[in-house]
Amino acid sequence: MRRKKTPRKKILRTCFIRPQSKMLDDNTPAQESGKLACGDGEKEVALCEANEQGFKPAPEVNMTPSSRFLQVELELNVHLRRLTFSNPVRYIYNPLEYAWETHRCYVEKYCQTGQRILFLGMNPGPFGMAQTGVPFGEVKSVVDWLKITGEVGHPQNEHPKRRITGLACTQSEVSGARFWGFFRKLCGEPALFFRHCFVHNLCPLIFMSESGKNLTPPELLAAEREALLALCDIALCQAVQALGVSMVIGVGKVAEQRARRALSAADVNVRVEGIMHPSPRNPLANKGWEEVAKAKLVELDVMSLLSNP
Repeated sequence: MRRKKTPRKKILRTCFIRPQSKMLDDNTPAQESGKLACGDGEKEVALCEANEQGFKPAPEVNMTPSSRFLQVELELNVHLRRLTFSNPVRYIYNPLEYAWETHRCYVEKYCQTGQRILFLGMNPGPFGMAQTGVPFGEVKSVVDWLKITGEVGHPQNEHPKRRITGLACTQSEVSGARFWGFFRKLCGEPALFFRHCFVHNLCPLIFMSESGKNLTPPELLAAEREALLALCDIALCQAVQALGVSMVIGVGKVAEQRARRALSAADVNVRVEGIMHPSPRNPLANKGWEEVAKAKLVELDVMSLLSNP
């Protein structure tokens, strides 16, 4: 079978590893020269050729969009395990490892043919995707509206103030409640939203300092941040091609700018736009995020896709 060539990206072979829903031994952070590893991944790396890096395109024949999408994420996990991070990073969670069961439920339920719009967040929040495995995954929205089920395990090394309790988490994440709450009001049922749209995060990792403070990718050391985002950029391009969307809407400036840069560099021909992030850290979002988001989606001609006939 002939492979497709990914423009401007070196294509190399790697292996695919299926995460488990329970705690993974290869997610154990390790201290080496003052650096924290995402996971040693020795067994996985042994299955690959020693000096290989990069990605290969996910096979498309006889695969559903959800299968292709999950395969891209599985491969990204393999590469993320090889990264190391220095202070201020002390804890790293990857919900695509320990919350794989609920994440897979979300993807298999809602990733489908014909979706034109990809809403793109940056990375998980401590009381959202970190708990549920779903982007912007505030628990109430995930359980009550999206009807996601499944077991959520634990990262190997948990911060005592940032325990993972999965779908039993009682703390609400404001960003996720605003995001999914807005589309719930607009669409009524998830089927209407997901008929044309899907939601994804650029980076699946959540980082914390010694105190448990959430660290966003822009707060990482520059070299480590770029090594991380270079891998996430490749995975984003592959995910966009697997989904076949025509527009990526970054939720927040950072996600929008990163998506525009990554997709342009890879010659992936999709439109990239952005909407305001619903974070409570954003004073403008606290003054009426829904109205701002609605006005932007009207401008982008997306609102007509999300209204009941």
